[in-house]
Amino acid sequence: MAKRATTTPAALLPRNPVRGRPFERLFGRDWRVALPFVLPLVVIMVVLILWPFINAILLSFTTRSITRTEQFVGLRNYALLLNDSDFLGSVANTVRFTFFSVAIKLVVGLAIASLLNSRIPFRNVLTGIMLLPWIVPEVVTAMAWRSIYDPIFGGLNPILLRLGLIDRQVAWLAEPSLAMPSVIAVNIWKGIPFFTMLLLAGLKAIDNEQYEAAEVDGASGYDRFRHITLPGLRYVIAVTVLLSTITTFNTFGLVYLMTGGGPGGATRLYSILAYEKAIIGLRFGPGAAVALSMAPFLAIFILVLARFMRRDENAVRTKAKESPIDRLFAALGSGLAALFNLVLWPIERVIDLVGYLFKAVSRAITANRPIVLRRSQREQLGVVGRMLMLLPLLLFVLFPLYWVFITAFKSELQIQRFTSIYWPEPWTLDQFRKLVFETPYLLWFRNTIIVAVSTTALSVALSALAGYALARLKFVGAGALTTALLITYLLPGSLLFIPLYRILTNLGLINSYAALIATYPTFLMPFATWVMLGYYRSIPEDLEHAAMIDGSTRIGAFWRVTLPLAAPALLSVTLFAFTNAWNEFLFAFVFITKETLFTLPVGLQQLVFGDIYPWGQLMGASLLMAIPVVVIYIYAQKYMVEGLTAGAVK
Repeated sequence: MAKRATTTPAALLPRNPVRGRPFERLFGRDWRVALPFVLPLVVIMVVLILWPFINAILLSFTTRSITRTEQFVGLRNYALLLNDSDFLGSVANTVRFTFFSVAIKLVVGLAIASLLNSRIPFRNVLTGIMLLPWIVPEVVTAMAWRSIYDPIFGGLNPILLRLGLIDRQVAWLAEPSLAMPSVIAVNIWKGIPFFTMLLLAGLKAIDNEQYEAAEVDGASGYDRFRHITLPGLRYVIAVTVLLSTITTFNTFGLVYLMTGGGPGGATRLYSILAYEKAIIGLRFGPGAAVALSMAPFLAIFILVLARFMRRDENAVRTKAKESPIDRLFAALGSGLAALFNLVLWPIERVIDLVGYLFKAVSRAITANRPIVLRRSQREQLGVVGRMLMLLPLLLFVLFPLYWVFITAFKSELQIQRFTSIYWPEPWTLDQFRKLVFETPYLLWFRNTIIVAVSTTALSVALSALAGYALARLKFVGAGALTTALLITYLLPGSLLFIPLYRILTNLGLINSYAALIATYPTFLMPFATWVMLGYYRSIPEDLEHAAMIDGSTRIGAFWRVTLPLAAPALLSVTLFAFTNAWNEFLFAFVFITKETLFTLPVGLQQLVFGDIYPWGQLMGASLLMAIPVVVIYIYAQKYMVEGLTAGAVK
């Protein structure tokens, strides 16, 4: 019986490098298909990231003359920074802010992740609660904590007075010695979920048999944590710490909204100083110099992070084959490990002390009559102990959200008289009525929806195409473009907003939707493309080959086979893009000065008149702003989980 002939698509046939087309030999086998897929991403990266970055470098060598023209001064702007007390103070503030924030977030996040990874009731609910600070928009976080810190109408002072921890009303954000610790606490509250999510994922990947074997050998809980948990999390900890260090170092909106860099420059970070010099003072050259002066330090962290995230697990390097760069990265890794051990040292001492006290109490109780507990009783005591340890962390996470909620439903008179601090009496909708009918809140809401939806659709669509090309197609420059994606994602907005402001001004796009729709993809697309790239690689390529054997083109296989299977990743990046576009403050604050075009993060700040804070309206506006993001997360998470657990192939 004759065999049925089958046809093989041209894309699957082996190619002769000698007889192949010259462009394919030069640019790669799939360059024709890859070009329309990656071209939009390359254009955005070059026009809106690379060129502004180069422009910022050139701008930092200039200064504005009396005639308002830019004059070339070489390295003078950088030299002046060495004797600028404002700059030196802002760098010291930035380093202090970053170090304490990241160190405490690591310790607290690791503690929460360890507790959530253990046997406790309502673990999924508690995990969801711990992620709430990450979902809440940055401007809502700033306004909520500013209200809590308020020395007259805030909720923190009454609690501390009743506990006897303070003996007077404290102006937390107005006293130079307290302002920095106060904003660090808020940054910790906002950043804990990021550490918790990644570390919890890392803990679930550690084999439980290691813990069981160590317990059989008599290892204590701390020994298991020190010698199993920490080594198992070393890669996750390194990536998490590096990512958090880069983002924390470049913080702008949270601190600016809370203190404006004050009092007396006590919380002025380098990003705030760059904004003050360039946008407020219209000294673009010195402002760009301030921003770029930190670029070498950020470059080190970004390169180390890129090395971690692109490491090859199967590559075993010997000392003889290591390059100087490899040895440099190894030294940096050792330095980070030493720093981490330094952070853990006081915790280890506290754990040893607690263990000693428990043993002493146990010996005292059982001195006369030994108490023998069954295994189930010991497990129940362990659950109770873990819940008690988690309780103060839960209160820390939930109190700001609770404060926003109750303040939004209080009357203005109740807030001013400071009666019924922690519960509205009576409940009222006056704040929402004033917000809707006496302020442009609905207009700001509409502007935010237009910008967020437009930039999300644009970024996700282009990222889905670019991620596929980088994951599947063979063309020259794919590896370099993949690395560039990570670097551009980590490139802080504080380095780009000054040249982007000038470029948009020259194009006549300042004070328009186009200014935001054009610039938001600069921080949305790189990460979305990176996520899609990783997900496409997890989908079996044989499925596309089967479709192409049946007569489909490469683009048809992508559209009909791969893209539907990547629905969970598409949903994830859509959620990420919408949330970040909805919450973005820096670009909207700098590029939009017309009230009718304000987005919600900028508009909420306009409700403040000098030193008068309408807390009821601010909390009502914050609540309404947070609701869409929370609802989208609640709704979308179900489909994300279903998509990830149903399997790629039915």
